Amino acid sequence: MRTDVRDPRLRGAIITAVDVSRDLSVAWVYFTSLDGELNPEELGKAFDSAMGFLRGQVAKELTVRQVPELRFRYDKSLQQGSAMDQLIDRAVESDERNRDNAKDDAD
Repeated sequence: MRTDVRDPRLRGAIITAVDVSRDLSVAWVYFTSLDGELNPEELGKAFDSAMGFLRGQVAKELTVRQVPELRFRYDKSLQQGSAMDQLIDRAVESDERNRDNAKDDAD
């Protein structure tokens, strides 16, 4: 599907997860971008404009009577994970500095 979508705004988009309702009527499609320059709102609008095409592609792949309605949501987990990594790095650096300072004070 990635190569079939013509909207250039979706070139850098990545589908990270899909949750489907119990009755299979709705599929929440989570997306993100590895390119930090892409605006999540613009990506959401691009997915919304491609919804008909994407539902058609899903219909070709599924063997169900009704194709779920697609609802697109931005997945913040990549950004949150990156922020958590930065916090951990800062905490480790701070611990190392504190350990070095305590060692110097003890000498």
